Amino acid sequence: MKRNVPIFGLLIGIIFPILGMLVVYLINSAGASFPEFLHALASKHKEAAAVLSLSLVANAIPFIYYTNKRLDLTARGILIATMIYAVLIVLLKYVW
Repeated sequence: MKRNVPIFGLLIGIIFPILGMLVVYLINSAGASFPEFLHALASKHKEAAAVLSLSLVANAIPFIYYTNKRLDLTARGILIATMIYAVLIVLLKYVW
């Protein structure tokens, strides 16, 4: 697969916040297992929005990397994934 395509960036932009969520879990687990952590987030939407917004910071790493490497289409895909997550955060915080 070519590296300078938006779909590759979209996949990276979807995966990195999931890894960021794992980091947030490891820092803030309070002895709970990961499924319990996810279940607690599913029932508390405002906290889920906060955790998701913190994990979204992880997208800055690949975005800056691909922007500096001048792989702009991949960086565009990462930005699109970030926008999708942002819409999800707003929905979690204010609608649900």
